[in-house]
Amino acid sequence: MATLVIMPRQGQSVESCVITEWKKHKGDHVDVKDVLFSYETDKSAFDEEASVSGTLLEVFAEEGDDVPCLDPVCIIGEVGEDITALLKEAASKEPDGKPASVETAPAETAPASESKPDPAVSKTVPAEDRPDGFLRISPRARRLAEKTGADPLLAIGTGPSGRIVERDIQAVLDRGPVPKEEPVQASADASDYEEIKIPNIRRVIAKAMHASLSEMAQLTLNSSFDAAKIVSLRASVKAGGEALGLGNITLNDMILYAVARTLKSHRDLNANYLADKEVLRYFRHVNLGVAVDTPRGLLVPTVFAADTLSLSAISAKTKDLISASKSGTISPDLLSGGSFTVTNLGSLGIESFTPVINPPQTAILGVDCITRRVKNVGGTDIFYDAMGLSLTFDHRVLDGAPAAKFLKELCFNLENFDLLLLAEQNKEA
Repeated sequence: MATLVIMPRQGQSVESCVITEWKKHKGDHVDVKDVLFSYETDKSAFDEEASVSGTLLEVFAEEGDDVPCLDPVCIIGEVGEDITALLKEAASKEPDGKPASVETAPAETAPASESKPDPAVSKTVPAEDRPDGFLRISPRARRLAEKTGADPLLAIGTGPSGRIVERDIQAVLDRGPVPKEEPVQASADASDYEEIKIPNIRRVIAKAMHASLSEMAQLTLNSSFDAAKIVSLRASVKAGGEALGLGNITLNDMILYAVARTLKSHRDLNANYLADKEVLRYFRHVNLGVAVDTPRGLLVPTVFAADTLSLSAISAKTKDLISASKSGTISPDLLSGGSFTVTNLGSLGIESFTPVINPPQTAILGVDCITRRVKNVGGTDIFYDAMGLSLTFDHRVLDGAPAAKFLKELCFNLENFDLLLLAEQNKEA
């Protein structure tokens, strides 16, 4: 019995996914657990495995298509099997009521006013040469052509069996009007550069960062603290703490711990500003976003209720999130819901920077590298290890003084990290 494969829903916040690569093609044999296709949300990448064996009888979406979750993607069954009912079911999911694999109108019915292919630009297959006399075009490509007035006959089909897909219509639009007298000449220096389409995740990051800077009144405060306590504790843990079950606690873990505790008394910084509703959403717990540099771009997974976690628990949770982010397997639900973000560029030698707020949060903390500085103690100049902190906050939500008080308290807690741990232990007791 044939099976209709649908696009999975990866997390409650995900509405659609982009197919990045088909591993199997129409007519291929499929075994259970074979990867059918790879797909991605705006933040994560996944593989869809076959749950049944058989033959890939029909495909409803192409590489690059943005498919709504739970919509049909393909059909697996036996060769010669009647799949009419599944085709109708797939058709009911299409906005125009037509399944993605069904060819639309005969090419001969194209309006006479539409321009014909220019051999200098494309080599489309004439309609009379097509085996069934129909223009093989996907619904998404057809809708784009109808919306923009692009001539599908000018498109070079790059989909399965030469079918015209959305990117082919976009290519027609990108080429612009076809010259009637002179062929299009390639640029003389075209070999001097390479053009690569911006990845989906980069487009999402760009949109978010532009919105952040254009819609907020952002201001950054810079400070530093004596890092002797946390550096000493880190050295002790590295030397023997793992034997006591503490795990590999890093300086960043300690900063996250201190931030989570300090934020509890600064609720304007532990909030989301919902501008469209003119509402401030204050969080009862600190949902700490941790900026992670991944091969696919910047991701910000969330350590939920970080203010309730021990130092060891924060360390373990953060490492799990970072690993899942870098491998591209993290659930989209773990990439939202943050109330405050920490981004650390200290390992790259950055002494000070201006982090950009992750909307709709009201602030973000940048962690800088350790530098050697001098301070006067009892009339004597002494050297010490100073770590810089850069706090960017939304001036629409709070003023400079409250933000500076948070930064001052955080520096104190980090300089006296051993006391902070004891104080938290007493609260738990």
